[in-house]
Amino acid sequence: MDQVVIVGASLAGVRTAEALRTGGYTGQLTLIGNEVGAPYDRPPLSKSYLEGKRTPEQLALRPADPLLAALDVSFISGVSAVGLDLERQLVHLDTGASINFDGLVIATGTSPRTIAGTQHLLRVHTLRTLQDAAALRQTLQTGANVVVIGAGFIGAEVASTAKSAGANVTVVEAAAVPLARQLGDEMGTAVAALHQRNGVNLMTGCAVSQISETHVHLNADRQLSYDACVVGVGVSPNTEWLDGNGLDLSNGVRCDSSLRVMVDGTPHERIVAVGDVAAWVNPRYAYEGPVRVEHWTNAAESADHAAATLLGSSTPFSPVPYFWSDQYGRKIQFLGRSAGFEEVVVVHGSVDDKFVALYRRDNELVGVLGVSSIKTLMQYRQKLIDRCSWADALSG
Repeated sequence: MDQVVIVGASLAGVRTAEALRTGGYTGQLTLIGNEVGAPYDRPPLSKSYLEGKRTPEQLALRPADPLLAALDVSFISGVSAVGLDLERQLVHLDTGASINFDGLVIATGTSPRTIAGTQHLLRVHTLRTLQDAAALRQTLQTGANVVVIGAGFIGAEVASTAKSAGANVTVVEAAAVPLARQLGDEMGTAVAALHQRNGVNLMTGCAVSQISETHVHLNADRQLSYDACVVGVGVSPNTEWLDGNGLDLSNGVRCDSSLRVMVDGTPHERIVAVGDVAAWVNPRYAYEGPVRVEHWTNAAESADHAAATLLGSSTPFSPVPYFWSDQYGRKIQFLGRSAGFEEVVVVHGSVDDKFVALYRRDNELVGVLGVSSIKTLMQYRQKLIDRCSWADALSG
């Protein structure tokens, strides 16, 4: 390959560039990012940056100039890909220019879902970019009324940060149990209890009917006044620019087990997808079918793997997923997967404080949840790698 183009300059894109160079790639390398400025880390946006404890410069993944010089990469920032011509091997940009490739990395990530009719409301926020976080940070003041719509991990982190800033916080969740899809009803309830224990009003089973300039309107004619409203109701993969090329875009970009992009049902040897946008079947959890994993560690690990794939490897990508969330002074961590679990057992501590819980599917340990139990949780990582039996997991 003489020219590899990476579309997307967040963690997954930058890490792929690094891995390609480390792996011995010596051709031309171009990194395209739709935000202006150096690539930066996103997890602090809902935590330390939103709290005012870190500056934009401190979020940089690597100092931009040394990074680009060391990687010998052409970095095009503030520019979006708007189309792909697979036959001619061209990426079309919103500047009107096109760039040729013979190796392509799709790392365009996701965008937050919004609520219809809120686009013009200045006090309604989503949180994905540094610009989003900067706008929201200005509103988090003592005594402000903050309404967070969605009790997922991003919503919960924003609620925690807003509460620590002295705001009055209400979290509105449509589901009866927050985080039930990720953790199950029992553990979702246990983690969601952090809201109430920290003085945050959690309203479950509530649908939002409308958001006006001053109020969030709920079902049953209830309404909440707000100074800032944060919408955290999930994300959508950024795949529009790929339409019309035979890619399966039903849920992100469908890949084979090595992260090669499927084109008309066949894996393309020189196109890979990484990070949040990539959907693939993890051999460890094949019963789930193709999934996307929207976590920091997956962005980094998939980038390393996709770079190796572009350089000739055909090894399946089969990580033990890991994610974390910082809320109300607690660190919530999860190893593995919980989809399709049949039993969950608390094996250390209590759900009212610090604890570790194990998830079973068939006769196998498939997931581990920990709340402020970092050392104990990590003792189970090798067991997940080894796909140990449920009996072995319970034996400690």
